[in-house]
Amino acid sequence: MTGQARILVCDDEPQILRALRVVLHEAGFDPVLASTVADALDMAAVRPPDAAILDLLLPDGDGIEICRKLREWTTMPILMLSADGHEDQKVSALEAGADDYMVKPFSSRELVARLRAALRRADAGRSEPVIDIDGLSIDLAAHAVLRDGQALHLTPIEYDLLRTFVRHRGRLLTPRTLLIDVWGPAYSEDTQTLRTHIANLRRKLDPAGGSRYIATDPGIGYRFVQ
Repeated sequence: MTGQARILVCDDEPQILRALRVVLHEAGFDPVLASTVADALDMAAVRPPDAAILDLLLPDGDGIEICRKLREWTTMPILMLSADGHEDQKVSALEAGADDYMVKPFSSRELVARLRAALRRADAGRSEPVIDIDGLSIDLAAHAVLRDGQALHLTPIEYDLLRTFVRHRGRLLTPRTLLIDVWGPAYSEDTQTLRTHIANLRRKLDPAGGSRYIATDPGIGYRFVQ
Protein backbone atom coordinates (compact mmCIF):
# COMPACT_ATOMS: atom_id res chain seq x y z
CA MET A 1 0.00 0.00 0.00
CA THR A 2 1.40 3.41 -0.97
CA GLY A 3 0.82 6.71 0.85
CA GLN A 4 -0.91 7.18 4.17
CA ALA A 5 -3.57 4.60 4.87
CA ARG A 6 -6.87 6.31 5.78
CA ILE A 7 -8.28 4.77 8.97
CA LEU A 8 -11.89 5.30 10.04
CA VAL A 9 -12.11 5.36 13.86
CA CYS A 10 -15.52 5.28 15.54
CA ASP A 11 -15.81 5.58 19.32
CA ASP A 12 -18.14 7.64 21.52
CA GLU A 13 -15.51 8.33 24.20
CA PRO A 14 -13.73 11.64 23.35
CA GLN A 15 -10.57 10.69 25.23
CA ILE A 16 -10.21 7.45 23.28
CA LEU A 17 -10.77 9.27 19.98
CA ARG A 18 -8.10 11.82 20.91
CA ALA A 19 -5.67 9.09 21.96
CA LEU A 20 -6.24 7.02 18.82
CA ARG A 21 -5.83 10.09 16.61
CA VAL A 22 -2.41 10.74 18.15
CA VAL A 23 -1.35 7.06 18.10
CA LEU A 24 -2.40 6.50 14.47
CA HIS A 25 -0.95 9.79 13.26
CA GLU A 26 2.41 9.02 14.90
CA ALA A 27 2.33 5.56 13.28
CA GLY A 28 1.99 7.14 9.84
CA PHE A 29 -1.75 6.73 9.29
CA ASP A 30 -4.43 9.26 8.39
CA PRO A 31 -7.13 8.89 11.09
CA VAL A 32 -10.71 9.99 10.37
CA LEU A 33 -12.86 10.27 13.50
CA ALA A 34 -16.55 9.55 14.11
CA SER A 35 -18.57 9.10 17.29
CA THR A 36 -21.84 7.60 15.97
CA VAL A 37 -22.97 4.85 13.61
CA ALA A 38 -24.52 7.41 11.26
CA ASP A 39 -21.36 9.54 11.07
CA ALA A 40 -19.12 6.53 10.50
CA LEU A 41 -21.26 5.18 7.64
CA ASP A 42 -21.53 8.63 6.03
CA MET A 43 -17.76 9.15 6.17
CA ALA A 44 -17.09 5.70 4.75
CA ALA A 45 -19.53 6.28 1.89
CA VAL A 46 -18.18 9.72 0.95
CA ARG A 47 -14.52 8.67 0.98
CA PRO A 48 -13.89 4.96 1.59
CA PRO A 49 -11.13 4.34 4.15
CA ASP A 50 -8.45 1.67 3.92
CA ALA A 51 -9.44 0.16 7.29
CA ALA A 52 -11.78 0.77 10.22
CA ILE A 53 -11.44 0.64 14.01
CA LEU A 54 -14.89 0.42 15.61
CA ASP A 55 -16.12 0.59 19.19
CA LEU A 56 -18.73 -2.02 20.04
CA LEU A 57 -21.18 0.23 21.94
CA LEU A 58 -22.25 3.54 20.37
CA PRO A 59 -25.02 6.07 21.13
CA ASP A 60 -27.14 5.21 18.07
CA GLY A 61 -26.30 1.52 17.66
CA ASP A 62 -23.14 -0.55 17.76
CA GLY A 63 -19.97 -1.36 15.87
CA ILE A 64 -21.42 -4.66 14.68
CA GLU A 65 -24.08 -2.72 12.77
CA ILE A 66 -21.38 -0.63 11.09
CA CYS A 67 -19.40 -3.76 10.33
CA ARG A 68 -22.34 -5.46 8.63
CA LYS A 69 -23.09 -2.37 6.54
CA LEU A 70 -19.46 -2.01 5.46
CA ARG A 71 -19.25 -5.68 4.54
CA GLU A 72 -22.05 -5.15 2.01
CA TRP A 73 -19.60 -3.33 -0.24
CA THR A 74 -16.02 -3.58 1.05
CA THR A 75 -13.42 -6.08 2.24
CA MET A 76 -11.38 -3.46 4.13
CA PRO A 77 -9.81 -4.66 7.41
CA ILE A 78 -12.09 -4.01 10.41
CA LEU A 79 -10.85 -4.09 14.00
CA MET A 80 -13.43 -4.09 16.79
CA LEU A 81 -12.80 -2.52 20.21
CA SER A 82 -14.84 -3.27 23.32
CA ALA A 83 -14.71 -3.27 27.10
CA ASP A 84 -16.64 -6.56 26.88
CA GLY A 85 -14.28 -9.52 26.50
CA HIS A 86 -16.95 -12.22 26.63
CA GLU A 87 -16.75 -14.97 24.02
CA ASP A 88 -20.29 -14.32 22.70
CA GLN A 89 -19.45 -10.71 21.88
CA LYS A 90 -16.25 -11.71 20.09
CA VAL A 91 -18.08 -14.34 18.04
CA SER A 92 -20.84 -11.87 17.11
CA ALA A 93 -18.28 -9.33 15.90
CA LEU A 94 -16.32 -11.89 13.90
CA GLU A 95 -19.47 -13.29 12.31
CA ALA A 96 -20.49 -9.77 11.31
CA GLY A 97 -17.23 -9.53 9.35
CA ALA A 98 -14.68 -8.08 11.77
CA ASP A 99 -11.09 -9.18 11.18
CA ASP A 100 -9.96 -8.80 14.77
CA TYR A 101 -11.22 -7.91 18.26
CA MET A 102 -9.39 -6.13 21.07
CA VAL A 103 -10.57 -5.67 24.64
CA LYS A 104 -10.23 -2.29 26.38
CA PRO A 105 -7.91 -1.21 27.88
CA PHE A 106 -5.49 -2.17 25.10
CA SER A 107 -1.88 -1.57 24.19
CA SER A 108 -1.38 1.14 21.57
CA ARG A 109 1.61 -0.73 20.16
CA GLU A 110 -0.40 -3.91 19.82
CA LEU A 111 -3.28 -2.05 18.15
CA VAL A 112 -0.93 -0.53 15.56
CA ALA A 113 0.77 -3.90 14.99
CA ARG A 114 -2.55 -5.66 14.43
CA LEU A 115 -3.74 -2.89 12.12
CA ARG A 116 -0.56 -3.04 10.04
CA ALA A 117 -0.80 -6.84 9.80
CA ALA A 118 -4.42 -6.61 8.63
CA LEU A 119 -3.52 -4.00 6.00
CA ARG A 120 -0.64 -6.18 4.75
CA ARG A 121 -3.00 -9.14 4.40
CA ALA A 122 -5.53 -7.04 2.51
CA ASP A 123 -2.85 -5.66 0.19
CA ALA A 124 -1.39 -9.12 -0.44
CA GLY A 125 -4.82 -10.53 -1.19
CA ARG A 126 -5.26 -7.98 -3.99
CA SER A 127 -1.85 -8.53 -5.57
CA GLU A 128 -0.83 -12.18 -5.21
CA PRO A 129 -1.98 -14.53 -7.99
CA VAL A 130 -0.04 -17.30 -6.20
CA ILE A 131 0.20 -17.32 -2.41
CA ASP A 132 3.35 -18.79 -0.83
CA ILE A 133 3.20 -19.54 2.89
CA ASP A 134 5.80 -21.58 4.79
CA GLY A 135 6.35 -24.30 2.17
CA LEU A 136 2.85 -24.12 0.70
CA SER A 137 2.19 -22.67 -2.75
CA ILE A 138 -1.48 -22.00 -3.47
CA ASP A 139 -2.59 -20.90 -6.94
CA LEU A 140 -6.20 -19.82 -6.41
CA ALA A 141 -6.86 -19.28 -10.12
CA ALA A 142 -5.53 -22.71 -11.14
CA HIS A 143 -6.91 -24.58 -8.07
CA ALA A 144 -3.40 -25.95 -7.53
CA VAL A 145 -1.71 -26.57 -4.18
CA LEU A 146 1.94 -27.58 -3.71
CA ARG A 147 3.71 -28.52 -0.48
CA ASP A 148 7.49 -28.34 -0.73
CA GLY A 149 7.14 -28.57 -4.50
CA GLN A 150 4.89 -31.63 -4.47
CA ALA A 151 1.28 -31.48 -5.62
CA LEU A 152 -1.36 -32.05 -2.95
CA HIS A 153 -4.54 -33.88 -3.89
CA LEU A 154 -7.41 -32.20 -2.05
CA THR A 155 -11.09 -33.00 -2.27
CA PRO A 156 -13.32 -30.15 -3.54
CA ILE A 157 -14.48 -29.41 0.01
CA GLU A 158 -10.91 -29.42 1.36
CA TYR A 159 -9.85 -27.05 -1.40
CA ASP A 160 -12.79 -24.72 -0.74
CA LEU A 161 -11.88 -24.67 2.96
CA LEU A 162 -8.24 -23.90 2.18
CA ARG A 163 -9.25 -21.16 -0.25
CA THR A 164 -11.43 -19.53 2.42
CA PHE A 165 -8.62 -19.74 4.96
CA VAL A 166 -5.93 -18.24 2.73
CA ARG A 167 -8.19 -15.46 1.49
CA HIS A 168 -8.65 -14.47 5.13
CA ARG A 169 -5.26 -15.59 6.42
CA GLY A 170 -4.46 -14.30 9.86
CA ARG A 171 -8.13 -13.57 10.53
CA LEU A 172 -10.05 -15.56 13.13
CA LEU A 173 -13.00 -17.32 11.44
CA THR A 174 -15.90 -18.80 13.39
CA PRO A 175 -17.26 -22.28 12.55
CA ARG A 176 -20.51 -20.68 11.36
CA THR A 177 -18.63 -18.40 8.97
CA LEU A 178 -16.70 -21.32 7.48
CA LEU A 179 -19.77 -23.54 7.19
CA ILE A 180 -21.83 -20.89 5.41
CA ASP A 181 -18.97 -19.93 3.09
CA VAL A 182 -18.09 -23.49 2.08
CA TRP A 183 -21.31 -25.51 2.49
CA GLY A 184 -24.05 -22.86 2.50
CA PRO A 185 -26.56 -21.49 5.06
CA ALA A 186 -28.36 -24.83 5.47
CA TYR A 187 -25.20 -26.28 7.10
CA SER A 188 -24.44 -23.36 9.44
CA GLU A 189 -24.70 -25.52 12.59
CA ASP A 190 -22.96 -28.68 11.33
CA THR A 191 -19.79 -28.23 13.36
CA GLN A 192 -18.95 -31.94 13.43
CA THR A 193 -18.69 -32.02 9.63
CA LEU A 194 -16.44 -28.97 9.76
CA ARG A 195 -14.15 -30.52 12.41
CA THR A 196 -13.81 -33.69 10.34
CA HIS A 197 -12.84 -31.86 7.16
CA ILE A 198 -10.44 -29.52 8.97
CA ALA A 199 -8.74 -32.55 10.56
CA ASN A 200 -8.35 -34.15 7.11
CA LEU A 201 -7.04 -30.93 5.60
CA ARG A 202 -4.54 -30.51 8.42
CA ARG A 203 -3.16 -34.00 7.84
CA LYS A 204 -2.64 -33.30 4.14
CA LEU A 205 -1.06 -29.90 4.68
CA ASP A 206 1.20 -31.10 7.49
CA PRO A 207 1.65 -34.89 7.66
CA ALA A 208 3.80 -34.45 10.79
CA GLY A 209 0.68 -33.35 12.65
CA GLY A 210 0.06 -30.31 14.80
CA SER A 211 -1.28 -26.92 13.81
CA ARG A 212 1.46 -25.63 11.54
CA TYR A 213 -1.04 -23.94 9.21
CA ILE A 214 -4.49 -24.01 10.85
CA ALA A 215 -4.65 -22.91 14.47
CA THR A 216 -7.65 -23.37 16.76
CA ASP A 217 -8.88 -20.72 19.17
CA PRO A 218 -10.95 -22.91 21.54
CA GLY A 219 -14.60 -21.95 21.72
CA ILE A 220 -14.30 -19.27 19.01
CA GLY A 221 -12.91 -20.55 15.72
CA TYR A 222 -9.93 -21.18 13.46
CA ARG A 223 -7.14 -19.06 11.99
CA PHE A 224 -4.82 -19.77 9.06
CA VAL A 225 -1.32 -19.11 10.40
CA GLN A 226 0.99 -16.99 8.30
